[in-house]
Amino acid sequence: MGFCCGASMIGTKGTLKMGNSHIHNVPLNFCPVCQKVDIHYLIEQEYDLLSEYAQGDGMELDFTAFMDPQVTKELHENCVNHESEHPLDVVRNQIDMALDLMAVAKSFRDHEWEKQLVHRLNVLSQRQNKLQKKALLQKRK
Repeated sequence: MGFCCGASMIGTKGTLKMGNSHIHNVPLNFCPVCQKVDIHYLIEQEYDLLSEYAQGDGMELDFTAFMDPQVTKELHENCVNHESEHPLDVVRNQIDMALDLMAVAKSFRDHEWEKQLVHRLNVLSQRQNKLQKKALLQKRK
């Protein structure tokens, strides 16, 4: 599991562009607060090799064809959330974790960390409100 700006990152797969080439289904970690995306640490070397091979040739590659099956099983075992979960559940889980961390930050009297967590909670609360409004609109339809 990766951490970014105080948030735990969500396991997902995505397409990355290298020059004129696209590599699909790359295992990634995504930060729900600042939108940062990192290549999953278990496949960084394989991705680097594949991206060097594909760079500039205008290739369309599927990363899953090049992955070790054992690594595939281990990829998101330690992720707190996955993209397949309902977005509102993910946000609520992230808020719960941030509140737990806030208690730790206060006990350490780490004011900088508290400030970062307050920012994270504000962003997550805004996202939660948007998702709740969206869910309400869908129910009305």
